[in-house]
Amino acid sequence: MSEAPVADPAAGLAEPAALLDPYSLFGRLRESSPVYRSAFLDSWVVTRYDDCAAVLRDTESFASDWRRIGEAVPEPLLSIQSLDPPEHTDIRHFMVDAVRGLDPGMLRERIAAQVRARAERLRAAGEFDCVSDLTAPLALDTITAVLGVPPIDAAWFLPVSQTIVDGMDAGIWPQTGGPAVQARSELAEYTGRWLDDPPADGLVAHVAAKAPGSGIARPVLLNTLRAVLHAGFESAGRLLSNALVVLLNSPDNLARFTRADLSLAVEELVRYVTPVQADARACVRETRIGGHVIAPGEAVTLLLAAANRDPAKFAEPDELDFARHPNPHLGFGRGAHSCLGQSLAVLQAQVVLGLLATEFPGIRLADEPVYHRNLTLRGVARLKVRLN
Repeated sequence: MSEAPVADPAAGLAEPAALLDPYSLFGRLRESSPVYRSAFLDSWVVTRYDDCAAVLRDTESFASDWRRIGEAVPEPLLSIQSLDPPEHTDIRHFMVDAVRGLDPGMLRERIAAQVRARAERLRAAGEFDCVSDLTAPLALDTITAVLGVPPIDAAWFLPVSQTIVDGMDAGIWPQTGGPAVQARSELAEYTGRWLDDPPADGLVAHVAAKAPGSGIARPVLLNTLRAVLHAGFESAGRLLSNALVVLLNSPDNLARFTRADLSLAVEELVRYVTPVQADARACVRETRIGGHVIAPGEAVTLLLAAANRDPAKFAEPDELDFARHPNPHLGFGRGAHSCLGQSLAVLQAQVVLGLLATEFPGIRLADEPVYHRNLTLRGVARLKVRLN
């Protein structure tokens, strides 16, 4: 009598329960199968902190650029996010110089003014959707300020952005892949108009001024601007809404947050909610991870949210410790592909969450949060709150 096939643990990631609470499943995977070959994902799955960090740092053995294992990569996908050194090094240095030219003090003042203005208008309504009425508009305003470009039509941008996020899970829902490539192309074409008629200041102005002598191909520049716009909106915005769920779910969490050092407290929220829950790499040369041999050409899925709750790295990892230090979480990645705008995302979260917690202490959840059907980039679709 043949044995029944063993269920693939990763298949549970696509279940509705995992969208509401992925961390229980991450914990079981980390304890029982910290490194294993998933037929469901057609990939190795890695969940422990040390293993994930090692893969992120090793760009010689593990590629973000899947052309290195012979796969065709559509041009709209070639950007700072997908290129590896040495190509990545040039565009990375180019963009880092642009980010360094930003004025964090000006951004802090602009974000604070936006929070106060929106919250005061919404207070009269009594109850509102914190995502569509607050965190999403704030995130879009912040990233346009960073880029130095005019306001973007949210009615057009939000569906395009969500289509790109959906495509990050094409390994589970293949039908999302094609539309996501088209959406990236549409967004890159839109950002290209900025270079043709650049603003006077901001990140786009720097790119437009320095691009001619950079040696960086125009499609890569356009795709990188698209990536900065998209990641600056989605990752930062989802951090805000995910963090608000945690803070508003518990009056104690909110009270402790108001008394905490914001620089430490926000880093802890990044670790705890980890909006970018997963990342993928292609194995370029035979490498051993956790006692398993990964062969060239095989995919590796890093569950960063699982790594960020690894008890081997973090004491009491399922508890919010707003004084946690050091806090070497992987919420912004690690190594060559670490998040370009992590300092800006942290700044935005400090201002928004700090003001909401201290100046609007009556803020409360009015209903259970509703999550997007996204695994790679976890986020709240609707979050009804009340300002008393």
